[in-house]
Amino acid sequence: MNLVFRMAAYRSLLVVALLALLVLGPGYGSISAADESLAERGWRLLRTKTYLPPDFDQQVFDELWKVWPEPERSRAATATPAERRQMTFSRYGLMEAPDSDGTGPALGYVDNGNSGWVMNCFACHGGKVAGRVIPGLPNSHTALHSLTEDVRLTKLRLFKKPGHLDLASLKMPLGTSHGTTNSVIFGVALGNLRDRDMNIERARPEPKLVHHDMDPPPFWNVKKKRSLYADGFAPKNHRVLMQFMLLPTNGPDKLREWEPDYQAVMAWIEAQTPPKYPYAVEEPLAATGQKLFEQHCSECHGRYGKDAHYEQLTVPIDVVKTDRVRLDALNPEHRTWMQVGWLSRFGADVVDVDPKGYVAPPLDGIWASAPYFHNGSVPTLWHVLHPDQRPVVWKRTEDGYDQQKVGLEISTFDAVPEAARTSYEKRQHFDTRAFSKSAAGHDFPNRLKPDEKRAVLEYLKTL
Repeated sequence: MNLVFRMAAYRSLLVVALLALLVLGPGYGSISAADESLAERGWRLLRTKTYLPPDFDQQVFDELWKVWPEPERSRAATATPAERRQMTFSRYGLMEAPDSDGTGPALGYVDNGNSGWVMNCFACHGGKVAGRVIPGLPNSHTALHSLTEDVRLTKLRLFKKPGHLDLASLKMPLGTSHGTTNSVIFGVALGNLRDRDMNIERARPEPKLVHHDMDPPPFWNVKKKRSLYADGFAPKNHRVLMQFMLLPTNGPDKLREWEPDYQAVMAWIEAQTPPKYPYAVEEPLAATGQKLFEQHCSECHGRYGKDAHYEQLTVPIDVVKTDRVRLDALNPEHRTWMQVGWLSRFGADVVDVDPKGYVAPPLDGIWASAPYFHNGSVPTLWHVLHPDQRPVVWKRTEDGYDQQKVGLEISTFDAVPEAARTSYEKRQHFDTRAFSKSAAGHDFPNRLKPDEKRAVLEYLKTL
């Protein structure tokens, strides 16, 4: 009888738990589960909890194809729903989650429970390499501005209210090349609406915004760093991760309520490991490359293997000579605002208000994170090692991977082709002559001979 009673009680508790999940949502109940690590909780929160208003709903997503130009629109009209979904993902650089059943939001979005697609970190930090989707990999396919333009047109056609990105993109670019975003300036613009305690101050004068595109870094290298961003000015803490949710709809109390969530998110980020190179490696050549790397490159980028060591180093801009727009774009007022405010725990976490250059990043998984440099201007590691042969304009394929040059499979051009007439087609081409997009600098490999460069390239595959 005791066994029967216990089984009945267990079934009753299970029913209550399931009802709680249905009524209160997927974030209820399991958050404090004893068998869930902090990192696992961070992953679950990123995949199930919404922190922003939705950008669009499922109906808008399903009808985006109706504003496409020909012949894409006609092809979509005759496609199956599954084929049309794939075409839409391909057009805008959206990724299927590893556990996706082929329905619902992409990896970079969360369902708000009412068919709304709410953006999360994976919009920029959930990408694919050689066709394989990896959460934490930079999304070098993202076409956020192109997506937002078409969302806005679709909402107008459906008589739906525009969202915050629809309106913001009328005043500021969300990304002028596919694969990069103007995300740094998002943080500046949103931060300008807050005082040091995160109270909302809408009347503050608008700062000068220097728009520029960035290539997001891979999450798996965050654990090696002591600060964040290309210039290393921001402290590595969970609060800094929250700056992209500083819409006025999220008041200071809401940020403090969500702070434990982002401690878990940071734990998930720091638990990530780089993917292993999936193709053949010439081991003897790689061994030679390791010696050359340690002689010429490890001072800035660290050592790997059994004697691994990375000491974060900022290389002065006059030494590295890469595009300096990112370094100059953040005004001293914004840096100081972070230094004295809530994001840095009121200065308890170090903020560099006057950085002098760019951080030489760790190179774990470097084979997977093309394109290179902070602005994403260099498509392969071969081009990193051959500064004088970097393309002026290049366009990538979607899933191709260049095993010889180690990076994106591309076509190169002397200029953006005249056939690229629409803004969407122009954004598919990375033009290194444009503002903030220079591929110059980091010419240190010029000290190596051609066969030495080949050996270093082979070694970089193994990191």
